[in-house]
Amino acid sequence: MTVKKSNLKSALAALAILPVAALLAGCAGSAGSSSEGSENETVKIGVVGASDPYWETYVDAAADEGITVELVDFSDYNQPNPALAEGEIDLNQFQHIIYLADYNEANGQDLVPVGATAIYPLGLYSAKYDSVEEIPDGATIAIPNDATNLSRALLVLQSADLITLKGGGSAYSTVSEIDEAKSRVTVTELDPTLTATSLPDVAAAIVNNDFIVDAGLDANDAIAQDDPSDPNALPYVNIFAARAEDKDNETYAKLVEIYQDTQAVTDGVIENSGGTAVMVKTPVADLVESLKTVQKQIAEQG
Repeated sequence: MTVKKSNLKSALAALAILPVAALLAGCAGSAGSSSEGSENETVKIGVVGASDPYWETYVDAAADEGITVELVDFSDYNQPNPALAEGEIDLNQFQHIIYLADYNEANGQDLVPVGATAIYPLGLYSAKYDSVEEIPDGATIAIPNDATNLSRALLVLQSADLITLKGGGSAYSTVSEIDEAKSRVTVTELDPTLTATSLPDVAAAIVNNDFIVDAGLDANDAIAQDDPSDPNALPYVNIFAARAEDKDNETYAKLVEIYQDTQAVTDGVIENSGGTAVMVKTPVADLVESLKTVQKQIAEQG
């Protein structure tokens, strides 16, 4: 889940240029379905938060390469994938692999990642301790109780040697998988909006990136976070997604390259995230394999 952050954020204001309904009303078909692509074509990209300044920079950078990008802004995360599946847009960029896997499985779709953008590490914060090592045995750690961030929070705590998950953990781990005999701390679940405000009452808390600034925290204050290079973090990489038939579209690959390699764009993404974004160039093959793995895990859960 791109999401502007790796975590799913609340709905943003619609793009001021045109309301989404008006944009979609004019979408008679997909702009690019050829695997070869061509110059001077228009590509519709669905996003959540098109008013973020780096998107204007990105559109200009694409234009310099002969590609006209039309941003289609959506007010919530439930809209861009159906619009992509139905051919109303050509690409979307708002989600991580887990979110896409959930959508595909729930709707019988086969949308695919065609490029990586960034990962937003999930951090552990404390108002009492300056390091994980200082946290005493038996202390309580608060984590967000929403499904996606709960499992990710558990993986962060495990990588920090605060807990051990039976079977090593996965993108769908729950607190029931904590091996208490091998864990240093106890874990309590809270609404994501409350973990930051719980800091005076717990040893530490996992705080979603959405709430860091409002809580007066800085990403650099985290005493632990997931490592973007850890294979367990791969499902949280944010992506450009396309329809399966467009997985080899050269224009779309070029648009990913522009996003990844234009310094003004990457600087804007990082600034817009409050410094939490870590830009990545994960190979598409790895993204696809991760998607398959996560969808398999979902299917096995039944």
